[in-house]
Amino acid sequence: MRYELDFTSNFNRTYCFWLSLFVRNKLTTLSNIHVANKEKFAQILQILIRGDKTIDELKTLVKEARNIGLSGINTYFNPLSKLYEFLQSFGPASMKEIDEELLIDFLASYTSGLSDASKKNHRIALLNFFSYIDKQNENSDGSSYQFKIELKNWAGLGGKSGTKLPAHMNKEEIDKFLKAIDEYEFSADTIYRNKLIIKMIIYTGIRVSEMLNLKLRDIYKEEDLYILQVRGKGNKPRIAMIKAKIIENDLQNWLNMRCCNDDYLVCNKKGNRLTQAYVSRIVENILISIGIRKEKNGAHMLRHSFATLLYQKHHDLVLVQEALGHADINTSRIYTHFDKQRLKATTNLMG
Repeated sequence: MRYELDFTSNFNRTYCFWLSLFVRNKLTTLSNIHVANKEKFAQILQILIRGDKTIDELKTLVKEARNIGLSGINTYFNPLSKLYEFLQSFGPASMKEIDEELLIDFLASYTSGLSDASKKNHRIALLNFFSYIDKQNENSDGSSYQFKIELKNWAGLGGKSGTKLPAHMNKEEIDKFLKAIDEYEFSADTIYRNKLIIKMIIYTGIRVSEMLNLKLRDIYKEEDLYILQVRGKGNKPRIAMIKAKIIENDLQNWLNMRCCNDDYLVCNKKGNRLTQAYVSRIVENILISIGIRKEKNGAHMLRHSFATLLYQKHHDLVLVQEALGHADINTSRIYTHFDKQRLKATTNLMG
């Protein structure tokens, strides 16, 4: 069904209407393999189709969708939520007041300081959103308004040379962090689960989402190792390994008290899927407790730390690619920037 571009005189309501439909469209096209609660998913889709939600209500629905396994929706929703905030200062009366120049102003002001990857995500979200509206709006005479947003002239991206180096811990900081995991005072009902999660991420480099999506059947023991069958981005399978002695105690104690509604390896106190935000808070609290501060103190920083140390020890880019599940080896190449031993050769250049 198609709708008039400005079907109401209230701009905020109109923008949120189109955002509701767009979010629903994206939720139905994202991979749903990790959706834990299909009834909740269907309920969210039903609510969104009405298109009568405020921006705060949409944020709540998107958070619920993310919590049941559709984490990719944030890539599209967050930039469009920021655009809504940006437009409040202009007080537009019509969607037609949004043009390429205004969107470039938004990108320039709201993405400064972000990595190129985040800037690209903002651009992609805007292109997808307005392309969707181009196809879905229709006037009573059968014509439609076309934004035709391209953003080709936005100079916010620096290319590969402008890529931001990821925050990571050095070897000494990693050792300090590993010791702190066992010393940190977790609550009695979360101690084994939380230690298990953090150790599995820092020792294997798997993504937080990959950790939270692991099922009981995805982990098994072979001799002195635990094998993890991981599903990465694009549902691509790979294997990760961790020495049994590292997690044996935490794993067995957690399994003895585990009470999950689904087949997930870990879950929250209600038996539902844990959120990435929760894991990041745990990691940040541990880091703060031992005086380590990074530009990004979240759980994803553990993955960067693992990859950096892996390359420094083995100087094998293919190994890094396989361990992290990168589709393109050029994605792994960023970790070569941390090879200080090789760079030392430059200090002898002038004799």
